[in-house]
Amino acid sequence: MCSDILGIFINPEAHRALIDVLIARIKKYGDKVNAIAACEARGFIFGPQIALELKLPFIPVRKHGKLPGPVCVTEYELEYGNDTVEIQKNVLKPGNKVILLDDLLATGGTLSAAKRLIEQIGCEVLEIFVVIELLGLKGRERLNGNVSSLMHFSEQDLEELAKNITS
Repeated sequence: MCSDILGIFINPEAHRALIDVLIARIKKYGDKVNAIAACEARGFIFGPQIALELKLPFIPVRKHGKLPGPVCVTEYELEYGNDTVEIQKNVLKPGNKVILLDDLLATGGTLSAAKRLIEQIGCEVLEIFVVIELLGLKGRERLNGNVSSLMHFSEQDLEELAKNITS
């Protein structure tokens, strides 16, 4: 069991399997998908690979001030304050259908903001794919949509992991 995706990249077979599983899940939409978007930073590790293999544009969703040129912005609340996410203007067109990716769904704040921003541009988020979902933090409830996770952990699972790591 693991609660972080970085270890998977050490093993080329596991890395390939992760990409293949995500691609297979996205292919179920056929030619309906116009773009792959992913949240900074770990979504950027596999998002561009998937977009490239599917011959789709990759749309980075970044924190404030990191994208060049004019941007579309939305603000969201965190447990400890506020933050913003941005997408470059004119990279998505109204009516586009987007798959949104990230490595982890915890409280859902960043993914919810990214989804809202994509929708404000006039696009539809067909599905949100995450590699790992932490069930106890109830992030899925904030997303009001089609969310898929490859692995999920309860608080008890994480406590067991912590015991095994420290012993």
